[in-house]
Amino acid sequence: MQIDPALQSPADNYKLITNLVVPRPIAWVSTRNQAGLVNLAPYSFFNAIGSEPLYVMVSIGLRSNGDFKDTAKNIRSSGEFVVNMVTEELFDAMNISAADFPPDHSELEAAHLQTSPCVHVRTPRVARAQVSLECKLFSEQPLGANTLFIGEVVMLHVADHLMGPRFHVNNFSPIGRLGSPSVYCRTSDRFDIARVSYEQWLDKDRSTSA
Repeated sequence: MQIDPALQSPADNYKLITNLVVPRPIAWVSTRNQAGLVNLAPYSFFNAIGSEPLYVMVSIGLRSNGDFKDTAKNIRSSGEFVVNMVTEELFDAMNISAADFPPDHSELEAAHLQTSPCVHVRTPRVARAQVSLECKLFSEQPLGANTLFIGEVVMLHVADHLMGPRFHVNNFSPIGRLGSPSVYCRTSDRFDIARVSYEQWLDKDRSTSA
């Protein structure tokens, strides 16, 4: 089947892309408005995009009425945000925070979550998150009905039990987003296979061709 996105509705295109480009990590983004109220919301148009410096991106859509969401407003006004990674024990709290709360109602209170202070940004992180990334806004770019925010990671908070020698991360199993609207996956089932060099491939190809 061939599907031309130009002939489909935005809703159908959203359903297609979010069900096909999977799994996607979830950025549980905490931000702070000008009054000091902390907002918390999950976004799965998210990934790491650079390592020198460290950059992550989060793409945030508009509300149905065309307004910016609270997270986007807060990032634009404060120039910072925190990405908290979602593990399975935090799923219910994350799911609550996805509700369309009014701007004056903190999702942290609704989900019974506590915060911990950050080091380089004023926005706090989720205390129970095993991994949190402090980010300062590097750039933003409009993408149709979305805005792409690129943040430079200026501090990483990683639970002690996850860290092995030489920054090897052990037993970190965040959940991922699969299909729209509400399908998720675990990342505890994994395999480890070394990357093949060209020389190794060449040797194997010669041996099978002989």
